[in-house]
Amino acid sequence: MAGPFRLTDRAAREAQERALAPAAVRSTDTRGRAVAEPEDPLRTAFERDRDRILHAKAFRRLKHKTQVFLNPDGDHFVTRLTHTLQVMQVARSLARTLGLNETLAEAIALGHDLGHSPFGHIGEVAFDPYVPGGWHHAAQGVRIAEVLEQLNLTWEVRDGIRAHSWKITPPPSTREGECVRYADRIAYLSHDAQDAVRAGVMKPADLPARTRAVFGEPGSQMVGAMIDAVIDGSLSPGNEAGVVVMAPDALEAMHELRAFMFERVYESPTAVGQKGVAIDVIRRLVDHHLAQPELIPASYRDTSADPVTQVVDYVSGMTDRFALAMHDRLFDDDAASRMTPLLRTS
Repeated sequence: MAGPFRLTDRAAREAQERALAPAAVRSTDTRGRAVAEPEDPLRTAFERDRDRILHAKAFRRLKHKTQVFLNPDGDHFVTRLTHTLQVMQVARSLARTLGLNETLAEAIALGHDLGHSPFGHIGEVAFDPYVPGGWHHAAQGVRIAEVLEQLNLTWEVRDGIRAHSWKITPPPSTREGECVRYADRIAYLSHDAQDAVRAGVMKPADLPARTRAVFGEPGSQMVGAMIDAVIDGSLSPGNEAGVVVMAPDALEAMHELRAFMFERVYESPTAVGQKGVAIDVIRRLVDHHLAQPELIPASYRDTSADPVTQVVDYVSGMTDRFALAMHDRLFDDDAASRMTPLLRTS
């Protein structure tokens, strides 16, 4: 008599992947890891990657890293961790519907912001003078996975983390990585708009008329409409390249929304007013540790790297609150009091 359960081990799940769409990456077709390992008896290669990222220290630190508004008082503002979870959900929805490898998309999404600096994208500007060619969180995410935490992820997941940002070329090599690219933009535009309303930076009626007509209100309605637009575009007979893409009209509306968000939110007086303080905090911390590198914890130090890289590794890995607390302790200057925006809604 059959029992109530059925063992679904790695071999069984790999067999299930055979039914995926032709464009999907099967875990058996991975290009592998930098350091070869025996296969896990229960999990596929991409499932192991997902689990390693979830248990990484860099992933845990995302809960205290800024998404848009720095050092907010309210409890409901998006953090880098909640943003990551939202990206994961959207990426999984896209991958599942398009017949792609949902687990690969999930792993890339969970790891896409591992390398983010404190204070959001302002932090990238702060580190630029110390890194030839500029500093980018995507490259730092790969460095964390490969060197600082030695997660030994598969090539496909590392490639997806490397190229999740639209600024990075070449683009992701997998369609699952393309799902994460769209999921990242869908998540941050919709939820950043919600946060901006919550912060009093704008009102829903301020959104471009075309945005509201095509995507609806910020939040679940907008997320759902954007997901549908990517599915429609990707499944369109005109998509001869076979890439993950948003339907043309919706893509134009998304570009318009993004331009609006930069003008009204990301470069608003509230955000710009904090930019100088955040950059000053980060650069003072970098300069202080360059002068006293012995202060870098041994547990987060790549001794084979040059001194500047070691310091940037350490400071870029800090959470917002840790960076502020260390800065105020070292320099007797309460920077946190000058970084609280007009966010008082809980």
